[in-house]
Order: sequence, then C-alpha cells, then structure tokens
Amino acid sequence: MNYKLILNIALHLLRARLKQTIVAAIGVTFSIAMFISLVSFMNGLNDLLNGLMLNRTPHVRLYNEIKPTANQPIDLSNRYKNTTNFIRSVKPKDRGKSIYNGIPIIKALKEDKRIIDVAPKVVAPVFFNSGTIEISGVVNGIAILAEEKLFQTSDYIIEGKITDLVQNNSIIIGKGLADKMLLIVGDRIKVTTSKGNLATLKVVGISQIGIAEIDDTMSYTSLDTAQKMLGEATNYITDIQIKLYDMASAPVVAKELQATYQLDTIDYQTANSQFETGSSVRTIISYAVGIVLLIVAGFGIYNILNMMIYEKMDSIAILKATGFSGNDVKWIFVSLSIIIGLAGGIFGLIFGFIFTSIIDVIPFETAASPTVKTDPINFNTLYYIIGIVFALFTTTIAGLFPALKASKVDPVEIIRGK
Repeated sequence: MNYKLILNIALHLLRARLKQTIVAAIGVTFSIAMFISLVSFMNGLNDLLNGLMLNRTPHVRLYNEIKPTANQPIDLSNRYKNTTNFIRSVKPKDRGKSIYNGIPIIKALKEDKRIIDVAPKVVAPVFFNSGTIEISGVVNGIAILAEEKLFQTSDYIIEGKITDLVQNNSIIIGKGLADKMLLIVGDRIKVTTSKGNLATLKVVGISQIGIAEIDDTMSYTSLDTAQKMLGEATNYITDIQIKLYDMASAPVVAKELQATYQLDTIDYQTANSQFETGSSVRTIISYAVGIVLLIVAGFGIYNILNMMIYEKMDSIAILKATGFSGNDVKWIFVSLSIIIGLAGGIFGLIFGFIFTSIIDVIPFETAASPTVKTDPINFNTLYYIIGIVFALFTTTIAGLFPALKASKVDPVEIIRGK
C-alpha cells in the first residue's frame, strides 16, 4: 500500500470539494472549542465551589450530639433479651455539648501524622441585642491562629481583620446581622446566652460568607471570650475540627476517632453529600454536551463523504481499474475524514484556548467569595487531549462507513452504466 499516493489522492479530493471540506472542518472546530470552553468553565466552577466548601468545612469534626443513650437499661437485662420492648419518654443522655478531656484529645490528635492541624471551637446559641432589637444567632468561639490556618477565615472578613479578635470582649458579626441591627465596626452589641448570661462586646469586623442564612446569624469571637461569656472553664470546647493531608481518608479516620474517643464524628463527604452530587452532575452535563456536539459534527462529515462518493463514482472506478484495491480506496476516504478531524481539532484547540482565556478575564464578583474577581477556569491539559482524541475518533468513525461503501464499488458496473 502506497500511503504517500493515497494521501495525495485524498488531498486532491479535498481540494476538489474545498467549500464542503471547510464547512466540515469548521463544524469540528466549533465542537472542540465549545467542548473545551464548557468543560474548562464547569470544572473551574466545581473547583471554586469545592474550594469554598473545603475552606469552610473540617475534613473531620468531633462533637457531642445530644441524643438518647444507645443502650437502654432494659436492653442489658437478660430477662427481656428475647422479647420485643417498647420504650416511651426516653430522655437524652445528660452529658451536655462539652467535649470531656478536650485538651488532651487535641494534643493526641496533633501527634497523628495524618493530620495537618486541629482547631478547637465553642459553638453557642445566643440572642443579639441592640436597643430594642433582638435577633437569635450563633457565636463561634475560635482559636484565631488555628482557625485562620485551616479555613482562611480572613478571606470572608470584608471589614476589620480576624486578628482583631485578640482584643478582649470583641466580636466579628455577619453582614446580614450588621445591616439588620444598623451596626458598624466600633459599635457595641449585647449578647445574651441560653443560660441568661449577658455580655457586651465590641464589633471589630464584619464577615460575608455569601449565604443569607449564615450572614444573618453567624458571628465569631475568640475562644477565651466565648468561654468567659458562657461562664465556662478555659478547657470548655464543643467542637474539634480536623484537617487531613489525605482528605479522601476522612470517612475512615472519622470512624476510627469515634471508636477511640467515644465522640460523635462527621466527615466532610457526609456533611456535604448533596454538594458533592451537584458537582458530579455538572461535570457529567458538560462532558455530555461536548460529546453531543462532536457527534453532530461527525454526522456532517458522514454526509459530506457520502455525497463525495456519489459524485466521484467515475474516479473510484478509474482507480480500481488502474490497480487500486478496495482497501486502498477505503483508506483514501478514511484519510479524508482524519485530515478533516485533525485540521478541525487543532483549530478547535486554539479557539478553545482563546475562548477560555477571554472567559477567564471576565469580571466575576460574588458575595460567596470576595477574593474571586474573574470567572473560574480550569486550564487542564487533559481536556485538550480528550478533545483532540475524541475529534479524531468521531471523524474517523464518521468516515469509515462511506469508505467501506466506496471500497465495494464495482468499476465494471460503473463503466457499463456510462
């Protein structure tokens, strides 16, 4: 088989139907460019949302859930072991939300080589009071340096600084809460705990997460201030937040820590299962749309090659009469489709990169992430490789069926028909 001659004949046929060839190549170019733009944007958006979620969520959280004791006294009795027992008015276990021996647990966790760092926290429901206005909310008492290291909390502070919480009796409140209570940095706010303790705190900052339910109720203060406000000892903590080097191991680590410390645990995958599902759906949709575009382009190539075969029956008959085999003719038309796919694919990669570069500089401002200024784009080389490979695959398959038809043309019948 003379590949050079086959390629020359294929190029001659392409030049003979230059307009149709250009149209087919443009279809492939458009499909690849849209595929790369769509996949790069969708995955960039997923990366942004995942980053926001992971920045705010510990990989593993240890806490005390207020719930009934798992094993009731009747379950421990041999007398009622083989009977069906109905228990009513079961009271929650009286252990409170405080984590017993929290400080020793934190020290032990910090020695675990799987763990990046640990951040203790005190979470308490409160009432915010300013004049006659009273709003229910939540105070998060945080270890400032540890919280900043693990969750980059300062990214969501739009006024003031997270380090301002080192001041005694200071608080950072959500923007929604500040707007409702007409508070600005420097004002004072009264906070009433569920036990009736009253504290007056100075507003040193305003945060904006971008979720109204959080911005309307959430606030941050130092761990010491929260403990003092609640009237608790300095070892009082309600949550232990953990970041892992390998976050995929979070479910396993959570179960292990639950068994070790007899605390309730939750990993980030369980806590954000709906969010994870949304990311997967967006990725699937972007790939599906891109593949459909390429398949449509493949049908265009199929139609063009089919028309070319009907128009070039005489040429095919002459080729066969001069010694070209059916396999040679097949490869001529397969070469046509590969050339169209390769040319369209290369230009598609170029235009796809140009489109994504333009999208990447379009202003994108969202309250959910004040640090993000432009549309999120993921410039992953893998998307370009997938695009060109699938373009060649689609166009080759699209050209294979007409090529098989051309290889079966009987030159004698064509000449007789003339």
